[in-house]
Formats: sequence, C-alpha cells, structure tokens
Amino acid sequence: MSVKAFELIPAVERDLLMGDKARINIECIECCGKHLYVGTNDCFIHHFLLDEVTSSKGKLSYSAQKLLHKYLGLKKPVAELRAASALERLIVLCDAIVCLVDMVTLETVPSAAGGGAKIRGVTAFCINENPVNGDPFCVEIGVLSSKRRTVQIYMVYKDRVQLVKEVTTPEQPCAVSLDGYFLCLALATQYMILNYNTGASQDLFPYNSEERRPIVKRIGREEFLLAAPGGLGMFANAEGASQRAPVNWSESVIGAAVCFPYVVALDESFITIHSMLDQQLKQTLSFRDGHILQDFEGKVILASTKAVYVLVPLPLEKQIQDLLASHRVEEALILTEGAQRNIPKDKFQILHKRILQQAGFIQFGQLQFLEAKEHFRKGQLDVRELISLYPLLLPASSSFTRCHPPLHQFADLNHLAQGDQDKVLRCKKFLITYLGEVRSTEVANGCREDVDTALLKLYAELDHDSLLDLLVSENFCLLADSVPWLEKYHKYFALGLLYHYNGQDSTALQMWTRVVDGDLQDSTRSDLFEYIVDFLCSCSNLDLVWKYADWALRKDPTIGVHIFTKRPVCKDQSELNTDDIVTYLGKCSKGLLLYLEHLVLERRMQKEKFHTHLVVLYLERVLSLLSESPTNEEQLSRARERLQALLRESDLYRVQFVLGKMENCEQLLLERATLHGKLEEHDKALHILVHKLRDFPSAEAFCLWASSCRNSAYRQQLFHLLLGVYLDGNPPGALQAAGGGGGDLEMAAVDLLNRHGEVFDAVHVLQILPESWSLQLLRPFLGRAIRASMHACRTSQVALGLAHSENLQLLHDRLKERKKPILVSEKKGCRLCHNTFSEPDVVCLPGGVPVHTHCVAQRVRDSPTKRQLTNSSNHT
Repeated sequence: MSVKAFELIPAVERDLLMGDKARINIECIECCGKHLYVGTNDCFIHHFLLDEVTSSKGKLSYSAQKLLHKYLGLKKPVAELRAASALERLIVLCDAIVCLVDMVTLETVPSAAGGGAKIRGVTAFCINENPVNGDPFCVEIGVLSSKRRTVQIYMVYKDRVQLVKEVTTPEQPCAVSLDGYFLCLALATQYMILNYNTGASQDLFPYNSEERRPIVKRIGREEFLLAAPGGLGMFANAEGASQRAPVNWSESVIGAAVCFPYVVALDESFITIHSMLDQQLKQTLSFRDGHILQDFEGKVILASTKAVYVLVPLPLEKQIQDLLASHRVEEALILTEGAQRNIPKDKFQILHKRILQQAGFIQFGQLQFLEAKEHFRKGQLDVRELISLYPLLLPASSSFTRCHPPLHQFADLNHLAQGDQDKVLRCKKFLITYLGEVRSTEVANGCREDVDTALLKLYAELDHDSLLDLLVSENFCLLADSVPWLEKYHKYFALGLLYHYNGQDSTALQMWTRVVDGDLQDSTRSDLFEYIVDFLCSCSNLDLVWKYADWALRKDPTIGVHIFTKRPVCKDQSELNTDDIVTYLGKCSKGLLLYLEHLVLERRMQKEKFHTHLVVLYLERVLSLLSESPTNEEQLSRARERLQALLRESDLYRVQFVLGKMENCEQLLLERATLHGKLEEHDKALHILVHKLRDFPSAEAFCLWASSCRNSAYRQQLFHLLLGVYLDGNPPGALQAAGGGGGDLEMAAVDLLNRHGEVFDAVHVLQILPESWSLQLLRPFLGRAIRASMHACRTSQVALGLAHSENLQLLHDRLKERKKPILVSEKKGCRLCHNTFSEPDVVCLPGGVPVHTHCVAQRVRDSPTKRQLTNSSNHT
C-alpha cells in the first residue's frame, strides 16, 4: 500500500548547469554538506552551493548557486567523484585515471615529488566509510584495475596516494564496495565477500554482469545491498548471510540507495521506494532519463542527463500520521519501531507511546477490542482518555482534559457508533473489561476515583453481576456521582452498600428497609430482609441495632431475633447486655422464646433466671394449647416434648416454683413426676407414673434418667424402689387374677426384673418376691443374675491374677537390678542436683540411676505423700 514518504525537488536546473550547450550530459555527482559537485561528459567539474529554502507554508525547495567550474584537460567524461572533506580533496576518476582535486579551487593537486597524485588503469573505486587506519588525515580507497583481476587498497593523503594491499580475485571485478577489511565485489558472473586482511572469501549468489548493471552498495556497518537476479534487492553482511528479507524491485534497476527505513531504487522511468521493515512497495515516483542515484550523509540525490534533484524524505511523524489517518495501523507501528535508531531515546519513547495510543483508538473504533486493549496497555494510555468517550461516565469533579493534539477524531461514543446501539453496547462491555483489568494497576494511579466511578456507572447501567463485588471490596467510587446513577437504575441495595462503605450505615439501613417495605423497587436480592438482619448482627453501632431491631421483629420475629442470637461474641465488637435484650424482647413473645432458647440450649448460659424463664414460657405454651378447644394434638405433643426435655436436662431452674404452677394440672402428670425426681422425691414420682399414669415404660425410663449421673448403688436403690411400688400395688396371689386386669403391676414387675436383672440384688429380690411366683416366670432374671455373679467372680479372679503377675515381674526386675553394678565416679553427676559425686554413699533409683542420699532425703521431704524411698538392695 502506498504512502508518501519522499518528495522529489529540483536542485540544479538544466539552464544553470549547461546553459545553451545541448550536448553536455551529467556523468557523476558528489555532495558534501551544502556543496554539490557535478562531473560532465565534457571533462568539466561544476561546483554548486545548495541552500534549503522553506516557504511560509512549510514547503521545502532548493536554491542552487554556481560557484565554479573547471576543465580537467583529459577530453574524457568525468566518470566518478568522491569527496574527502578531511583532506579538502575530491577524488576524481577520469579516463581510467584517479587524481586528486582541490575542493575549493578545483585545481589538480600536485604530488610531494612534483608530479600529480594519480593512479592509472582504474575502472572503478570506492571509499572505505569504515576505515581500519586510525589516521584522520588519510582516506582508504579500494581500486579496480582495468588490466588485472585484482583489487588494490590505497591510502590517499592530501598530496599523494600509497598502495598498501593488492588482492587477487577469481574473475575480473566490475563493481566494488568497501567496509573495514571486507570487500563486496561484483565479478563477471557472481557476487562475493572478500576479507583483504585474511584472504578469506565467501561466494554469495550468481549474477550475469553482461545482462544488467551490477549494484554493490554499502548501507551500514558490514552490510551491503546487491542487485540480484529476478529483480530482487538482496542484503548481505560480512559473513555472507542475509539478516533482512529481500525487496522486490524492477529488473532494470540502475541505482539504489538506503534512507532508513526505506530502500530507494532507480530504473529507466521510475523511482521505487520499498520499506526495509516489511519489504512492501510504499511509493512510486515518475522520473524519466534518470541514470544516477546516490545517498550522501542521509541525503538522496538523483540526476538525469541534464538536471539534479533531491529526494527529500517527509518527517517520519508525518508519514506515521498519514498511515494512521488511512487506518493502516500495523504499517504505522512497524515504521515507528523501525525508526527507533534514528530518533533520540527520550523522544522515541514519547512518540512510540502516542502512536500506540492512536493505533489503539483506531482499532477501538473498528471494534477490534483485543488489539486496541493491547495497544492501550503498551502505550500506557491515560485511561480517562477512553472513559471520556462515554458521556457522563467521568465524575463531574474530574479535572481531566483530553490530550492535545487529540488521539482520535471521535467526539464521543454516539459519534463513533452513529446510532448503532449494538456497537454502543459492545463498546461499553469492552470498557467494563478494560477498567476491571487496569483499576488495580499503575495505569489507574492518580485517577482511581474516576476509574471506579465510571466502572460503577457501567455496572449499574448494564445490570452487571460485578457491581456488588466492586462495592464490597476496596473502591474509590465518588458518592456524589454514584448516588443519582444507582437511583436511576433502581440499584438501591448497591446504593446501600456504597453508603455503608462510606461510613453512612444509618442511610444504608434506611434505604434497604424501604426496599423490604415495598417503598422502593429493587430485585437484586430476594433475601434482603435476612441480609439486613445479618448486617445488624455485625453492626458496631448499638443505637442502630436497637433502632432497627424493632422493625425486624415486627416484620418477622423468627428471623428478626437473629440480630441478637447470631451476633458474634468477640472482644473488638460492642456487646449487648443479655438482661437488656430479655427485657426488650418482653413485648415480642416469639422473639423472647427464641432468644431464651439460644441462651439456654445453644450458649449453655448458666443463669437460673434464664432457665426458669424458658421453662415457664414452655409451660405457658403447653397450658395455652391445653385450654384450646379443640386441642391441636400435634402442636401439644411437640410443646410437651420440649418442656419435658428441658425439665430433664436443666438443673438450674427453680423446681418448686415450676411445680407450683402445674400442681393442679392433672394433664401434666409426667412433667410433675420429672419435677419430683429433681427434688429427689422419687417415691412420689414413681407413684404418679405407676398408679396414676399406669405408664410402666416411663417409670423404668425415669429410673434410668434419675440415676444417669449416679453410681450403681443409687441406680439399684431406684430400681428396688420401683419394684417395691409394683409389688405393693397388689396383694400376693393376684397373679392368678391377671386375666381380669388386676395383675398388670405384677406383670410389670416381672418384665422389670427380666429386662434389668443385672441392676438388682438378686438375694434381696428373692426375699421380697411372693412365694407363689414360679421359677419359670423368673427364669430370664435368674439367668442374668447368675451370669452377672459368675462374671463378677471371674473378673475378680482375672484381676487378682494380673496383679500377681505384675508383682512377680517387679520382683524379677528387682533381682536383676541387684546383680548389676552401680558405677559412681567423680565425673558422673547426680540426676537430681546435677552435681558430681564426692563420696561412695549413694541411693539407687529404679533403673539403676545413682543419686545423692541428701537429694533423695530432700525429695521425700518435699513430696506431698511423704513417701520414704529406701535402698532396699543396700547396694551402694
């Protein structure tokens, strides 16, 4: 794709050069600073002074002034000119002779010996731009001889030349270029690289010099540009390798030069300009009758047979801007990065960042968001440049102003989208993604408020799930800008979170309660009431807790009481007094009941008044259900189960007080029995269970419960008491009348014995049982009693045997210890005081450990049991 990289500007017109002499043609040119030298076919050298002239509109032109012209007197065309400014000499090739000419007077320079400083038989020569000789007043040149297949290296001084090296080539060379020790040669059939210092050579590629003119051009340190077959411009370094891709120019190229990052080539009709960075053709200029193309210190000069022109590169920034204007982003970036070596580092960094930012906006406008994001990131874009495209997203308090000159041509997002709402939506989603990525990076430093506020607005507008995540984490959203935006999109829950983040919990709670009450519509959370309760659980402002607890309890006491029951107990949070809470909940019976259950059953708080209060509430609930007509049996059953469980498990309530409240209630006999059990009035309890309720399983369960934390003797006493109640209920011989319903107590007694035979004292039971009972009836009881007795006997025997075995083992160990010597020395220390032994009298501890006698005596005195440690072995 084309780009305007150069302008062709006339420098020396025909009339100024040759006047009315039609047969004079330009043969060669040389430029040194402002001085232009032209060699013609009539053996003249013309000297011009070129001045750059810039018009008021910024257009560049050249003004040429002819200073001098000089005839060399050889009657042959001037074939080649090269300036040696350090010597103030022109090196001239004319009629196969190289001579030196004064740059000012154009006079041929005589040699020190009186003759001209000349080299004869020369077909071509070149100057070494990278000389190996350190003499600043000497120029190195490479010379091609017309008669021999050699390349000669000369040192050119102000008034003489000196041959320093001669190198033989495989074929006659026709073109040469020199860099350091490296010669790049065009032979008759190929190109080659030759190191004239070491003699090493490297063939490059074949080339037929008879078909077309070879080109050998040094373009940089140890790098050359060559005209290759197939219309290719090939790059080659001193090792013979190519580190750049070739450019595809014309088959008939007659001259080439490099003006980085471009390769300029001249053929019979056109000037072609290719990029060295992407090898693409960038510009073509029509140029008839051209036959010379040279670059001089970065200045590209062309000549036809009659006139001289300068190919002036446009500033790189203008080229880049032109590419960006035509949306050729990649080319612009390639050109920018390629120009790095020609621009100072600081200036390049600024330019590169700006180009990246512009490229990002171009691709943003084309909805190429991934590429745009990458360019924004590399270009370190001020994110507010992007936010400012979106109307109203920047806070009103933001001091941001757009970059000047602008990075893009968009007024805002509406201008970019041209009414396409799908494009607007895609751009907003991209900004959400981009802001989410950069908000925690250095890109957002100094503008966190702008970034977070813009992100909040986008989240609210697009109903994005991340809105709440933003507000519950660290953020810099500006309250004044965010409130109307959240209200506009009915994000009242999010607004409450923002108020909370800014320390305005009262306003947040007011907002949320209005949503729950239906005054405001927000479907963000269906469980907002539960959220408010949880919020109050952790709220450190106790005034707010008391203020909104009343509202929550009215709304739903079951959930509302969680404000108090789920409040974490920690040192750094304000505590609510439990007595105050109980008093406060007095007006809400359901909440009070749940809170007392929390204190007693969950927190296991050991306070009598809370336990008693809860028992009373349970009892009142049972009595209330009993008074209803008809009675809801299911609710009553659950209520009594809770009451009975609490009566059994708690030991802190006032038993007599509770018993007094149900003394006259015959429907709560089971509960009364439990209370009598708490008072150790087991006979009364069992009387109720056996004679009033006739609930024999409950009687057995009572005995197990009442003795659960007691010893076996207490449990045996209770079971004997229950057996006595059973047996005292009917006179002896009533068993025969059981068929008529009078023997249920005796049957209960039999069942009790058979189920819990191991608890009873069998001998005592047999003494009190009626003589009329058969052994077959008591067979299970007797069997378990006998097994229990035998088990106890055998267990005692096993224990006795184990004790005897242990005693034998100890005696054995004691005998072994007696046989062992106890070593005592001045180097060995006492295990108790860690001091060494000074006398042989010691006491031996178990394990053969010797200690001082006084240490043992002290240990015995300090021992709380006053045990006497004796050395029974008398082994000292």
